[in-house]
Amino acid sequence: MNNDFIYIRGLRKADHTVFAVNDGQKYYTDPQFGRRQAYSSGQQVKRSVIDALGLPFAAITFNWEIDRKENKASQKEPHSPCDPSFADQLLGGYMKAESGSFTVKRRSPLSISAMHPIHPLLGGIEYPNENITFDRTSHPEHHEVKVYWKDGTKRTELSKEELDEWLTTNNRSLPNRAFIQEQTRATGLFVYDIAIDLRTLFCVSLNKLEPELFPEIEKKLRAENWIESKNIFGRCLVCPKEKREEIIDRLAHAIINWRITSNQARTFSLMETLAMAISNNANKVAFAIRAELKGEYDRPTAQPVIDENSGAEIFLTPLISSIIPGFSGSADALDKAEQNIKEKLLAFDYINQLK
Repeated sequence: MNNDFIYIRGLRKADHTVFAVNDGQKYYTDPQFGRRQAYSSGQQVKRSVIDALGLPFAAITFNWEIDRKENKASQKEPHSPCDPSFADQLLGGYMKAESGSFTVKRRSPLSISAMHPIHPLLGGIEYPNENITFDRTSHPEHHEVKVYWKDGTKRTELSKEELDEWLTTNNRSLPNRAFIQEQTRATGLFVYDIAIDLRTLFCVSLNKLEPELFPEIEKKLRAENWIESKNIFGRCLVCPKEKREEIIDRLAHAIINWRITSNQARTFSLMETLAMAISNNANKVAFAIRAELKGEYDRPTAQPVIDENSGAEIFLTPLISSIIPGFSGSADALDKAEQNIKEKLLAFDYINQLK
């Protein structure tokens, strides 16, 4: 039996929230039902998991270029130190391609899907869209309002007297309020999937043809007692046991307890976990937590399904009973799921993979 991968599926409930605030809620259109589906990208989920580790991040260099002639600054590609002694680099991967230097690249051992509705009929974008407001009308004298005359490309600020006269003459008011149009939110049942490649989780390749390490970083890792070994991909350095155990403890906790922290206060949702499925077989976690289409062809409905005969290990929280009749969970379900992931990570022999 191949135990080189751990597959995890989580089922969460989101209420009246936004997964990202840049240009509003991200969405795609489901091809079967033609409905807009809210989602959180795999990159956002991965960042949330790594944030939840609670370990120091590697320092990133942000590069800018200033054009002397145009007097404009443009941002160039940020540079990572490409140092797997930092957990975010080891788990998240990195790449640095710079002129005059060879490219260093490490693929992340964590493959993470977008968090998306478990079925197009069980989650998505709320309708109708809403207009939100930035409102300070409760203290009108405390917050300033500035008004400008516009004449072509020229703008001139009105004096208080000119503004008072214009408001009176035109029967107008200009409150301390700003509207933001066409905002959307997400509600429903959402799933996300994580695949952990145990072969590369704590192993960094020593291949010089497609290097994962700069020479100075390799030297640093060896000085920090990283162990030279060999896996299916070739020679590698393996993270020391004490550091592996620390990261495993943090990673198991982060996979269960991550939260999207970039949503705004007005859109906060607990995004509570209803169920987790864990297996060394990807198909089994897909079978374990799924949705089934019901109803007539012209009036379809869908319902979530927890399949206890899927072969995956399933962990249900007490919230599951509010979604699926006949199921009950336990308050320590997520603690047990965390322990299950931890035990699987600890059981793998990272040093002697080929034996």
